[in-house]
Amino acid sequence: MRLLQQAQAAFGTISLMAQFFEVHPDNPQPRLLKQAAALLAKGEILAVPTDSSYALVCHLDDKDAVDQLRRIRQVDDKHHLTLLCRDLSELANYARVDNRQYRLLKAATPGPYTFLLEATKEVPRRVSHPQRKTIGLRVPEHKALGELLMLHGEPLLATTLIPPGDTEPLNDAAEIRERFEKQIGGVVDAGACASEPTTVVDLTPMGSGDDPVLVRKGRGPLAPLGL
Repeated sequence: MRLLQQAQAAFGTISLMAQFFEVHPDNPQPRLLKQAAALLAKGEILAVPTDSSYALVCHLDDKDAVDQLRRIRQVDDKHHLTLLCRDLSELANYARVDNRQYRLLKAATPGPYTFLLEATKEVPRRVSHPQRKTIGLRVPEHKALGELLMLHGEPLLATTLIPPGDTEPLNDAAEIRERFEKQIGGVVDAGACASEPTTVVDLTPMGSGDDPVLVRKGRGPLAPLGL
């Protein structure tokens, strides 16, 4: 028991084997998604499909889960994590958004975009950027993930599932389970995702009257953003 406690202190909660939830991409089974949501509530990390690639997600307010998320990806606190939201109604709790920013967000969501915005005090300091006090937010267009977010009842903290040392995200649920089954609590398999990352846009300059800044061109087209 003492060895297990020491291991958990050093590496976070250790899952014996990741659970596997194979759901229909268009009509995901609520029973399976409820089981996945229960794991999140217990502090587990899940691999989930999105409209751009698979991602690792956890409960926003669980420090141990957030630390484990960073350890799996081997990224520090300067790496932007992203809040996955059900819809724009959740954004105001976590980001400062003016009318001009909101109009752009409304035109581009849901979809494969990540928006950098000024974080509110509701966002724990450990998950916002330490210097800029910004947070990445997005509203994905993916049926299974949307249902999981509804069941969870609040945004999930996420990072793209790129294994340490790799440059591309994993796209096969079985491979994800095999490679990470001792580090995460479960895998939601709704079939292969698009293998292209999100388009990332920094909206913080708009707060002072400037234009948004394209950080990365990804799957999301630029036309809805006026870029």
